[in-house]
Amino acid sequence: MEKTLPPIPAKRYFTIGEVGDLCGVKPHVLRYWEQEFTQLRPMKRRGNRRYYQHHEVLMIRRIRDLLYDQGFTISGARNKIQELLQDERDKKRMGEAFLDGIEVIEGSSLEDESDEPMDLDAGDAGTALPLEAVRVELLSIRDLLLLD
Repeated sequence: MEKTLPPIPAKRYFTIGEVGDLCGVKPHVLRYWEQEFTQLRPMKRRGNRRYYQHHEVLMIRRIRDLLYDQGFTISGARNKIQELLQDERDKKRMGEAFLDGIEVIEGSSLEDESDEPMDLDAGDAGTALPLEAVRVELLSIRDLLLLD
């Protein structure tokens, strides 16, 4: 799917035309998918113009893959997307870090301001780095990078 699609630029908002080009679908298809997939809720501004965010572009690419490449029906794709979102919620609820597109590099060490390596042993909660704090920090950094 994504091998033939262009890379998503580092922007905060995309117009419906831009999203159509990035995802290989026509704008009227995107408007239809908004009715079928409740997770797609682009921001609307003056004149009902739609502005999609990066995560919505990724979801549209996932929907396109399910429908066009994997042969799902609209109903089947809706169910599959719901399953994937529920899995993400479950992982968050269980305290697992779920960062889309971010991988842990083996052998890297995190250090605090005192230049001493942090103890990441899960058994020592007093000095362990909370995964949620790392997730929030990384997401805020990602948002800063996605600004125009």
